[in-house]
Amino acid sequence: MSDRRAVLPQYLLPKQALTRFAGLVASFHGGAFTTRLIRWFVGRYKVNMAEAADPDIRNYSSFNEFFTRPLKLDARPLAKADLVCPVDGAISQFGQIRRDQIFQAKGHHYSTTALLGGDAALAARFEDGFFATLYLSPRDYHRIHMPCAGRVTRMVYVPGALFSVNPTTARGVPGLFARNERVVCLFESARGPFVLVLVGATIVGSMATVWHGVVNPPRSGRVREWDYRDKPVELEQGQEMGRFLLGSTVVLLFPKGSTRFNPLWATQRAVRLGEAMGEHGDALHH
Repeated sequence: MSDRRAVLPQYLLPKQALTRFAGLVASFHGGAFTTRLIRWFVGRYKVNMAEAADPDIRNYSSFNEFFTRPLKLDARPLAKADLVCPVDGAISQFGQIRRDQIFQAKGHHYSTTALLGGDAALAARFEDGFFATLYLSPRDYHRIHMPCAGRVTRMVYVPGALFSVNPTTARGVPGLFARNERVVCLFESARGPFVLVLVGATIVGSMATVWHGVVNPPRSGRVREWDYRDKPVELEQGQEMGRFLLGSTVVLLFPKGSTRFNPLWATQRAVRLGEAMGEHGDALHH
């Protein structure tokens, strides 16, 4: 079956209703029911609870509490690199932005302007730059951390669809990451701007950042923006910046000439929070 045919049912599913229902179940404090649900999930997806700060599933009062569990302090040491991987997951795609086009999958590209909610001026800052798209599967740790030190200057909530973001859907739905609901976070760093986009998906109950809390819900159907230029939020490399309540995808954008990716990186390769993602562009000349 082709990828496009495989994703056809997603166009018909009541994705918003399913996501609201999943959010209710995930936030429910259900005692023994919650523990059974977590035990099933751990077995089904082979979640490594030995890495969790609290490995005892009986101590999680809701599925959300389990899903956003912190790791042991030494579970993800940071590599000595200019840029470290911000999540546990897999590399969906990465590489150079061709003018304003980001490669999604064979036969599919989407524009930086579309990804950033129609902000052409912001998108222009990343023309011919670099991108990385990282997929978080259900078994992964679901907090997102900083690839480098940075200062939050803006955050934009962009309403959209709630397609799945698994590899099959990425190959079958044109412009997937620029169509789904997302939270765009703009940072300024010592080496210039970068963007970290949290992309929602079917049954991703909500997305949250450490400086704001839960961004969605509410799902108002309109773009919402927060400006932090007068009240900057400074975050260090490796520090938590946000989390997904159920799994999804992160897209990073860097300016032209700014990034040289880890030569060990390859599409579909598994990655871990804290491993070397890349070096600044001028490292090529050192």
